[in-house]
Amino acid sequence: MIVRIMGEGQLDLADGHIAELNKLDDELLAEMQSGDEEGFRRTLSALLDAVRRLGSPLPDDALEPSELILPSPEASLDEVREMLSDDGLIPG
Repeated sequence: MIVRIMGEGQLDLADGHIAELNKLDDELLAEMQSGDEEGFRRTLSALLDAVRRLGSPLPDDALEPSELILPSPEASLDEVREMLSDDGLIPG
């Protein structure tokens, strides 16, 4: 799966890591719903760090279609809320 972190680039992430990322995504969704800004920041950072750790960066000149687009680390709670689907940021 090709994942884009806005403002950073693309990573190739094995489908087997989706379950781990979904746990963080569920936490992020709960924190957003409760308005927990501090928890939101912490979990968004953890989610993006996990994608960076588990994924393999694509070359800067590669432009593959992204199957998943994640917000930048600086994204506000409202900006991330606009990106959400019913499943959160990560489907499944």
